[in-house]
Amino acid sequence: MRIIRFLDGQQKWLAAVTDDEQAYRLPQADFMTLIYQARKQGISPVQLVESAFKPLNKLTDDWTSLHLITPLEAPEVWAAGVTYQRSREARNYEATEGKLDAKTFYDKVYDAERPEIFFKSTAARTIGPLEAVTLRSDSNWQIPEPELGLVLAADGSIVGYIVGNDMSCRDIEGENPLYLPQAKMWRNSCSIGPAIRLAETVQNPYAFNIVCEIYREGEIVVKSEASTSELNRKLDELVSFLARDNDLFDGTVLLTGTSIVPPNDFTLAPGDRIEISISDIGTLINPVISN
Repeated sequence: MRIIRFLDGQQKWLAAVTDDEQAYRLPQADFMTLIYQARKQGISPVQLVESAFKPLNKLTDDWTSLHLITPLEAPEVWAAGVTYQRSREARNYEATEGKLDAKTFYDKVYDAERPEIFFKSTAARTIGPLEAVTLRSDSNWQIPEPELGLVLAADGSIVGYIVGNDMSCRDIEGENPLYLPQAKMWRNSCSIGPAIRLAETVQNPYAFNIVCEIYREGEIVVKSEASTSELNRKLDELVSFLARDNDLFDGTVLLTGTSIVPPNDFTLAPGDRIEISISDIGTLINPVISN
């Protein structure tokens, strides 16, 4: 069961998408309201959603044709870094100018007890399906980072899974690790969607398949695939460090790192199209424009 949000005129609506791709309009105003209504009634979110299924609530057979927006307005988006071996290798390449045998602080954080967690975005800076991600004007080496996102309640519980794109400037981060906020956070540099997979419907979050395709002038120029089974950290571990001595807000999203990094000679260009698919969640599509 997945939850989407869409526009009908000026009105925002919540809807549920079943595993047979049928979409039903829901009465709840937003995703976290659905979660807390279910908790108050002592039932699962799926049970609450299914109780709203009525023939009059059924939408188009092709839910992807709706005017989709971010499935929730995440008050904060955080991200974890160097959680996959491929990410470790890429960060080392950036920091050592291609001398892959050099050891860096990225090696240390990969093996350390404490993970790397950084602030990525706010609701106002986060975009959804088919909205354009922008390229930073002072970077010459920019890539998408396809990631599984965790949707969190204020108590730190994982209530859903979402597709995320953590846009990154490899040259800025590689120049100096203290430049990380500038390498990660700028206008429209974070995208999430197109749906939230309810956590209770996921048997094994370490079995998600992630595919990234980048199109240029209608042709695929990058295609890579990975699995969350390659994660070096447990999801609960990442959440516990984010919540430690910190206030979590309902609907916070934690991106869990990437194992897909385009070739070192690749950088995004205006007009490119990024498609990130995660099995059982959906495909997040964003065009690329200049800032």
